[in-house]
Amino acid sequence: MPSKQANHPRQRCVDHPHRPSVFWTRALTCWPKSRSVFWFLAVWLAASFSLSPVARANSFDPVPALHSPSQTPQTLVLFNRPIAELRSSLGGLDAEERVARAQRRFADLSAAERAGPVTTASFSHGGEQGVSLLVGERPIFSLMPQDLDPEDHLSLNGAAERAQRRLGLALAAQRAQGDPAVVLQGLGVSLAIAVAAGLFLMLALRLHQRLDAAARAHSGTLEIGARAYLRLLWLRLTASGVWLLLAGLWFAAALGVLNAFPWTQPWAASMGEFVRDLGGWTLAGITGAIPGLLTIALVLLIARAVQEALAMFLSHVQSGRLRVPFIHPETTGATRRLLNVLVWGTALAVAYPYLPGAESAAFKGVSVLFGLMITLGSTGLVSQLMGGLVVVYSRSLKRGDFVAINGVEGVVSEVGALAVKIINMRNEEITLPNSVITSSAIHNYSKLAGEQGTLVSTQVTIGYDTPWRQVHALLTTAALAAPGVRHQPAPFVYQRGLNDFYVTYELFAHIDRPLERVAILSALHAGIQDEFNRYGVQIMSPNFYEQPAQPVVVPPGQWFAAPARATDVESPTPKQS
Repeated sequence: MPSKQANHPRQRCVDHPHRPSVFWTRALTCWPKSRSVFWFLAVWLAASFSLSPVARANSFDPVPALHSPSQTPQTLVLFNRPIAELRSSLGGLDAEERVARAQRRFADLSAAERAGPVTTASFSHGGEQGVSLLVGERPIFSLMPQDLDPEDHLSLNGAAERAQRRLGLALAAQRAQGDPAVVLQGLGVSLAIAVAAGLFLMLALRLHQRLDAAARAHSGTLEIGARAYLRLLWLRLTASGVWLLLAGLWFAAALGVLNAFPWTQPWAASMGEFVRDLGGWTLAGITGAIPGLLTIALVLLIARAVQEALAMFLSHVQSGRLRVPFIHPETTGATRRLLNVLVWGTALAVAYPYLPGAESAAFKGVSVLFGLMITLGSTGLVSQLMGGLVVVYSRSLKRGDFVAINGVEGVVSEVGALAVKIINMRNEEITLPNSVITSSAIHNYSKLAGEQGTLVSTQVTIGYDTPWRQVHALLTTAALAAPGVRHQPAPFVYQRGLNDFYVTYELFAHIDRPLERVAILSALHAGIQDEFNRYGVQIMSPNFYEQPAQPVVVPPGQWFAAPARATDVESPTPKQS
């Protein structure tokens, strides 16, 4: 029972039994003039503690759980500090109820009782020895042999001494928290930390702005080279390091503020312990990853050496210095790419288990995601890649060939892994997917040029009243006069059909420049018209149902009828390569 002297207002502020959770209410009642200061402290502590959810997670909850199974270890927390773990039932109370009763007893201590010493007393219960912990003459809780943790390797007396020491520290902190001088000192420390943190924040922001401006100015210049790239990288890393330094500063400020008040000192200890554990874990992870990283470096060096050896071998094959039955010079580029993919894919598969965190759930999740993406999106891609391999290794075309594919005629400018690009006579670039290439007929006018050149052909239809020998002579004469047509092998003519109204003749000639096939054919057609007109032989196109009285020819005197001029070039001349 409290004494009569406790009715005095000032005496109630000192002697009234209280709990830690109502400390600030009592303080505001006893020191009304300091309410604004206490509100500032409450806001500052809330902001500081909100910066560390880990500290809240690691801190001890002074409120026991609503229900827990009997014999489950329950932590006794007094004034925000762990005192002991209770595991057994005693006097009909389970561990949870024993913790709740000890917290009530601790909260009901008067100021005079809290100033008393913390002692221990042995007792016997059910034939077993126990130890009670008392504050002054008031018992708080008891320890039984069943409460001991086997992993601690402590005797009952040793556990009691540890609990006695922790209980004494909790009482000392509670008394210090009730001291106005300690509160004012904590407020002063918090204010000084806040001012210092604000100044450092301003300096860090100015430094970051200067670094960011320097990085932008450097990236906007036209300077290139390794030194320029390294300087830009250094500026970016330094700017990022400012933010990391600022984060560390605010963490240290939060620790300082929490450590300035006895009530929040356990939170500061938990945060500091978390950072120490994190740093130790990081250092241990780095140290443990060194052998794996060395293995990865060795694998990459071997893969690089194999790649360079294969590149040297294929370059000799491409130049003709080496001849390998299953590798052709025109397929060495694709073979090099395939072998590079094989070498580096194998190196990645070998090095993957040695990557730090390769066995973590994050790596496994990313692997599953990439596998799903490749599975869903690789159908068309794989078909195009396989088509590209067919095009390359069938050697049906290469860069620079004059081809006709699926109605597209032009020069091959690129043979890629997914498509082939062709430039036509109108200087248009046309892209044909490899699936289209493999499903279409490829007319390659350059592949078989060789020493005799590439054949070009054209057809004319001449009436039966013209001797076929004369037609052969006219066609070969026109071919020999056309620029770009080879004299050896000589042009030749075949009679392809004896039709109802005319005979079909086809002229074949060899050319050296297959890329100029269209221009040479144009010049050849012009020469054929001139030769036939010169000798009065009419070309039976269009068809005639009745023979005209006069031959349908253009006399030489009309070859340059207006607007043509005699100085004009008689036939287009192909470009000289």
